[in-house]
Amino acid sequence: MSEQKHITIIGAGLAGCEAAWQAARRGVRVTLFEMKPQRFSPAHHSPLLAELVCSNSLRGAGMNNAVGCLKEELRRCETLFMTAADATAVPAGGALAVDREAFSAFITERIERHPDIELRREEIAELPPEGTLIVASGPLTSEALSVEIARRTGSEHLYFYDAIAPIVEAESIDFEKAWKASRYGKGGDDYVNCPLTREEYFAFVEGLRQAEKVPAREFEKMIHFEGCMPIEEMAERGEMTLAFGPMKPVGLPDPRTGREPFAVVQLRQDDRHATLYNMVGFQTKLTYPEQRRLLRTIPGLENARFARLGSVHRNTFINAPACLTPTLQLKGEERIFFAGQITGVEGYVESAAAGFLAGLFAVCREKGAAPPIPPATTALGALLHHLSASSPENFQPMNVNYGLFPPLEGKKRRRADRRLAMAERALECLEEWIKQKPEARSQEPED
Repeated sequence: MSEQKHITIIGAGLAGCEAAWQAARRGVRVTLFEMKPQRFSPAHHSPLLAELVCSNSLRGAGMNNAVGCLKEELRRCETLFMTAADATAVPAGGALAVDREAFSAFITERIERHPDIELRREEIAELPPEGTLIVASGPLTSEALSVEIARRTGSEHLYFYDAIAPIVEAESIDFEKAWKASRYGKGGDDYVNCPLTREEYFAFVEGLRQAEKVPAREFEKMIHFEGCMPIEEMAERGEMTLAFGPMKPVGLPDPRTGREPFAVVQLRQDDRHATLYNMVGFQTKLTYPEQRRLLRTIPGLENARFARLGSVHRNTFINAPACLTPTLQLKGEERIFFAGQITGVEGYVESAAAGFLAGLFAVCREKGAAPPIPPATTALGALLHHLSASSPENFQPMNVNYGLFPPLEGKKRRRADRRLAMAERALECLEEWIKQKPEARSQEPED
């Protein structure tokens, strides 16, 4: 008889547990390492696996938003994550929310009793020297393991703080006020420019100073690097700091007046389909309601819809497009897979999705089979494409959103109709993809 296949997984959060479950269901033996309760990160408190730290919400349930589509895909793929979520759901209107303790207990119980999963409660400081490995150590990876990951990926590709700027849906920008151009006309019409008068600029700066900020948790307190300074911190340095920084108007004459405005907010194309634009230099720790209110005072963004809002927080992640293959394998050392938030996905659902995919891909490697990459038209494929095909120079963690999906062909649709059509297309494509992925041996072990 041939020896049973084996995968080692570091980290028993959402991604690590999902990867372990998918591998074990397919007859691959798993050793799953979890440092709790031997050691806790500053954000974790429970010895249970798959602990939800910040919230019990798994966000919108409807197909009008991409995370709803992603959850339905994970449900149809029979993931442990969605099985647990549905079993422990609590009333939350149009969102899917869970009883956090019951959710983690559900997953812990399933993992602990699976005969092909060995759960080892110990900290890992070095990557095993051989064998198929999935690193799912999360956004608060320990210092010792971070050093080891930096050695494997290159220290320039490992980040410890997110400085995330808001992303605006292109069709919500008012081009009666904004225009496309590059500074001094160099590089084509690569940027969207929103002009501010002197009065508008100083009102905006004062708004930043007065706006409510998200308080830093103890483990997130830091000295901000100059390159990722929150805009509200820059505003505190002086009235003109932003005008000489990310809002400088030099080389950007307004085509309607022929003159440079007092200040300019620039947005850079964020996806290959030009449906999303990143607000250049606008990383911020303002609360989400304050961001929406204040950013909509910028001319051209009065009706802005945000695919992502800004943040600056502790989050260990690698530069996935520079480091990983399309199957989440480390370039140059393809026995090593990465999964979860350390890859550069944001959110609980996205983390579980990355674990699901890494688990499938690792099983294929062990069995010598071709890995089935989900189509980019699915939410799973769109998220995977973000990790593998984004620009390495501008890569930042991202929640799933419809701006990551390929545009629909044919007639132009209203936004709500377009999103539902994208979801319908995604689920149709998913059904075809499901036929290609390796089959599970059983749903779960017998009681």
